[in-house]
Amino acid sequence: MNEDNKQYVTKERKEELQQELESLKTLGRQEISRRIEDAKKFGDLSENAEYMEAKEAQEMNERKIAEMEAFLKNAVLITKTKATGDVQIGSTIEVKSDAGKREFTIVGSEEADPAAGKISNQSPLGSAFLGNREGDTVDVHTPKGIVKYKIVKIH
Repeated sequence: MNEDNKQYVTKERKEELQQELESLKTLGRQEISRRIEDAKKFGDLSENAEYMEAKEAQEMNERKIAEMEAFLKNAVLITKTKATGDVQIGSTIEVKSDAGKREFTIVGSEEADPAAGKISNQSPLGSAFLGNREGDTVDVHTPKGIVKYKIVKIH
């Protein structure tokens, strides 16, 4: 698998996705099956809107199951490794810029939530921090120009 295509997730997020997948496979399929059976009772399937809607829901559910299975099969678990001194996926860092101090956690794109300080390893900000050390100054290209961040601390 190409390094750029890896999807990094925390143990907690992987468990959430596995639970959601199991729910789609069991409860989701059961509910859709019930809807299809109920719709068949209305007669002619070629003009039966309830049946068509239930079949569309079934198709969407199966597509989501396939996507989630593929994602989970290829997901790379973010683990806390021995501190190497470098910013890595899973690192929480304190940075300082002209706008003040901020804290970011580098996560996979599946878990990114910039408002909560979780930035994707694939984002311009996250990828700029990767591999740098405490004390390094990192230039990040933004729509408003270059922003300089100094890495104050790596957790």
